[in-house]
Amino acid sequence: MSSTEQVSFGTRVRRFVMRRIVRAFTLGHAFSHRLATWIGPRARVPREQGAYILLTGAFYSNNWIHSHLVPLARSARCARLRVVTTFPIEALPKLEVVAPPRWLMKIAGSTGARLLTFIGVAIRTRPDIVGGFHLLINGLLASVVGRLVGARTLYFCVGGPAEVLDGGLASENRLFERLEVPDPVVEQRLLRAVADFDWIVTMGSSARRFFEAHGVRGHCVTISGGLDASRFQPAAAPPGVDFIFVGRLVPIKRLDIYLDAIALVNAQRPVTAVVIGDGRMREECEARAAKLGIAGRVQFAGQRSDIENWLRGARVFVLTSDSEGLSLALIEAMLSGLPAVVSKVGDLPDLVENGVNGYLVDSRSPADFAARMLELVADEPRRAGFAQRAREGALRFEMSACVQLWDQVLALPAPGQGPSKGPSKDESSRMEASRCAE
Repeated sequence: MSSTEQVSFGTRVRRFVMRRIVRAFTLGHAFSHRLATWIGPRARVPREQGAYILLTGAFYSNNWIHSHLVPLARSARCARLRVVTTFPIEALPKLEVVAPPRWLMKIAGSTGARLLTFIGVAIRTRPDIVGGFHLLINGLLASVVGRLVGARTLYFCVGGPAEVLDGGLASENRLFERLEVPDPVVEQRLLRAVADFDWIVTMGSSARRFFEAHGVRGHCVTISGGLDASRFQPAAAPPGVDFIFVGRLVPIKRLDIYLDAIALVNAQRPVTAVVIGDGRMREECEARAAKLGIAGRVQFAGQRSDIENWLRGARVFVLTSDSEGLSLALIEAMLSGLPAVVSKVGDLPDLVENGVNGYLVDSRSPADFAARMLELVADEPRRAGFAQRAREGALRFEMSACVQLWDQVLALPAPGQGPSKGPSKDESSRMEASRCAE
């Protein structure tokens, strides 16, 4: 926003009120965390047969669940994994799903019921490790509950530094995004909250470096997720769709850039595209495609469980986000033999090597995306070479390698405790997703 832009009195009042509410919330969390640390027992040493781990999160797809929960459950150092969620998760070895009771959901809503159930299960069952996916607000709650019940705490940083920067403004949390403008006070409180976790698990290396630079005291490690490489395979037949996007239809994904770029490419040569995923911006995106004259060229397929089939049917994966961790959708696409054209943001450079297996686009310009997209669909030999190297590069995220990484991470002692058979803290800080190579 420019300094000369006029802001209405009503907007100033709304922002003032929301800033006070969010600051009060984060101050309340800091007080609760300190109180829980004072009255709670000392963190227990995990049992010899393996740790009992309790997690909560709002999940969006079974692919995402399999990538993160299955490797953890398969670790030899995990004896039992309980997940409190409203998302339907199939039964898996060592993984138990706890759903909030319906009566509680009617009273407290889906999110409120899930978090209250999470607290109740933690107090009743006394896990060794308590954690949450996303800082806001699952991770914040887990940090307090863990200290209260004498468990070590784990934060899955799925969204990268955006979960704390500017006070969580771009975190997609409904409360924090209402700040509308950056709040350095909230940002510092969120950074202090992250610093108190025993483990911070990031999806890529840039997020890990960011938190290490901001004083985390726990073990900061990179575990991007494990995938079944036999499920995501390159197509045997020629692809039928030129471009594919996979993700939630929310502002941070910048579907406007994707659609504008397709329109620009289509003006040069006829192309087809597909959007896999759903979200509150779907109608707006469909209307934009119609306005651009490409409604017949872009298919909005919604949420799909057979994503591997859609990826095999496409030539190029495109991701135009303003911010990203290490995108699981991107890993799946590369395992399927798709070169990628993606924003040069967050942890995406961990996967895409510019001019080797895809392209990294520095700007937010649809024209720059379109130029790279056109280059790949117009030059099949180049696209095929990129596709082969994309598959080879993504194989380091195969499931068994990430199970071994979890074995190492769970062997780490709590910060301040004695040595263990696992790697040292310095070693754990250097753990990269690339170590998931077979």
